[in-house]
Amino acid sequence: MRQASSVSSGGYYKDSPESGAWFSLQDLDRTEAYWKRVCKADEMQDKEKKKDENSSKSDRVTLKKEIGLLSACAIIIGNIIGSGIFISPKGVLEHAGSVGLSLIVWVCGGGICALGSLCYAELGVTIPKSGGDYSYVTEIFGGLVGFLLLWSAVLIMYPTTLAVIALTFSNYVLQPAFQNCLPPFIATRLLATICILFLTWVNCSSVRWATRIQDVFTVGKLLALVLIIVVGLIQISRGHYDALRPSVAFEFSEDPSVGQIALAFLQASFAYSGWNFLNYVTEEVVEPRKNLPRAIYVSIPLVTLVYTMTNIAYFSSMTPEELLASNAVAVTFGEKLLGMFSWVMPISVALSTFGGINGYLFTSSRLCFSGAREGHLPYLLAMIHLKNCTPIPALLLCCIATIVILCIGETHNLINYVSFINYLSYGVTIAGLLYLRKKRPNLARPIKVNMLVPITYMIFWAVLLGFSLYSEPVVCGLGMVIMLTGVPVYFVGVQWKEKPKWVYRLLVTYMGQKLCYVVFPQEDTSETEPLTKCYQLRECHCELFQGA
Repeated sequence: MRQASSVSSGGYYKDSPESGAWFSLQDLDRTEAYWKRVCKADEMQDKEKKKDENSSKSDRVTLKKEIGLLSACAIIIGNIIGSGIFISPKGVLEHAGSVGLSLIVWVCGGGICALGSLCYAELGVTIPKSGGDYSYVTEIFGGLVGFLLLWSAVLIMYPTTLAVIALTFSNYVLQPAFQNCLPPFIATRLLATICILFLTWVNCSSVRWATRIQDVFTVGKLLALVLIIVVGLIQISRGHYDALRPSVAFEFSEDPSVGQIALAFLQASFAYSGWNFLNYVTEEVVEPRKNLPRAIYVSIPLVTLVYTMTNIAYFSSMTPEELLASNAVAVTFGEKLLGMFSWVMPISVALSTFGGINGYLFTSSRLCFSGAREGHLPYLLAMIHLKNCTPIPALLLCCIATIVILCIGETHNLINYVSFINYLSYGVTIAGLLYLRKKRPNLARPIKVNMLVPITYMIFWAVLLGFSLYSEPVVCGLGMVIMLTGVPVYFVGVQWKEKPKWVYRLLVTYMGQKLCYVVFPQEDTSETEPLTKCYQLRECHCELFQGA
C-alpha cells in the first residue's frame, strides 16, 4: 500500500520519503483511469467466460443442479408422507394403549425429527456431499462404519421401505374393485412391480421429469390429507369428538410400559422416515447452503402439523377399536364420512404413495452412487448416463432389490427392522456431529446449531433404542445382525486390494457401461471462485508503485 506522500508546491508528490521518484497529479489521474479501463475490460472478459462456461455446462457429463427450494421441500415432504400415515396410526395406537398418548407420540415424534433435521442441516453444509448419513459417517469415522450403514441401507432398509410403499399403493388402487375381500396376492405384487418399473424408467430418463413428478404428487398428497383434516374438523364442530375428550382419551386397557411407548415411537418413526433425504442429493441442490436448511425449516413443522391433525381427524369418526380393526385406515374413514364419494380416499392414498415411491427411488439411488464413488460398491454404480446424466446402474440396483423383496412374501413384519436400523443410523450420524465439533472446532460451519440440540436428540435416541432392545430383543437383535454381516464383506470387498482378475470380471463394469451407456461423471469446479484478474492487476500496480 502507498505510504503518506510529500506534495511539492508545483503539484507533484513524492511516493515515499525513501523514494526519489516524483509523480504529478495528472499522471495519477491518468494511471487511475487506465486501471479502471483495464478492470472494466477484464470484467467484460469474465462475463464472456461465464457465458461460455454456462453454455458448456449442458455438455458436461455430471449430476445437474436442478433442485430448487420448491423441489427440495417436495423431496422432504414427499419422502416423509408416503404410506406411513396410512399404516402407522394402527401400530402407534396399539403400542401406546390410548388415544391421548398416541397423539403425544405423534407430536413428540415430529419434534424429535425437527431436532435431528437441524443437526443434519449443519452436517449438510459443512460436508457438502451427496449420500447423507453414509457420506458424513464415512468422512468422520472412517470407511468401516460408513460401509455398515451403506450395507444395511442397500440390503434391507430402502428396498423394504420401497416394497411396503409399493404394496400400499397397489392395495389402495385395487381396493375399489375388491370391496368385500382383500385384493389377490398376485395382483398386488404385479401392480407394485409395474409401478416400480415405470418410476425407475422415469428416473433413468430425466432428473427434471422425476422432480416434476415429485412436485405434483407432493401437492396431491397434501391435498388428500387436507381433505381428511377438513372433514375431521367438520365432525368435531358437530360434536363428534368423544374419543378425544381427556377423560376418554387417556383410558388405558392396561398400564403402558416404557418399552411399549418406545415401540410406539418406532412405529411413528416409520411414518416420519425420510426427513433426512434431501441430504442424499446435496450435490444436485441449487445453492445448497441456503436451500438445504430453508427446505428443512419449512417441511418438518408442516409435516408434524399435518400428521397430528390427520390423527385427530381419524379419531373424530372412528373409535380406537375400529381403527385397530381396520387394514386401511383412510378407506375406513372415507367409507364412514364421504358416502358415495368414498372412492376419492383410496385414489388419493394411491397417488400419495406413488409420489413416495418416486422420492425413495430418486434418493436411494444417489446413496448407491455415493457409495460406489467412495469405492464401497462396484464402480459401475458410480457412473451416469452419457446424455441424460442420471445414475442408471444405481437406479436399476434399487429397482431389482425392491422387486426381490416383493417376491419374498410378507413385508409388513420388516417395518420394525427398518425402523430400528433407521434410528441406529440417525444416532451414529449425530454422534459424528458431536465428535466433529470436538476434533475440528475451527472447521467452517455456515450453520452451527446449539449443542443442546444434538445432545437432546442423543439422549432420546439412547433411551428409545435401549427400551426397544429390552422389549423386542429378537427384532432389534436381527437388525444388528443384518448390519454386522457387512463386516466380512467390507474386508473382502473393500480392504482386499489385490483381488484375482476373475473377481473384477464378475463385476462386469465394461459390459455394464456398454449396456447402460454410462461413464464416470466429470468434476464440476464451476462454483469455485478464484481471484479475478482485476484484483491481481491491482496488486501488481501497488507493487510497482512501492518499488518505484
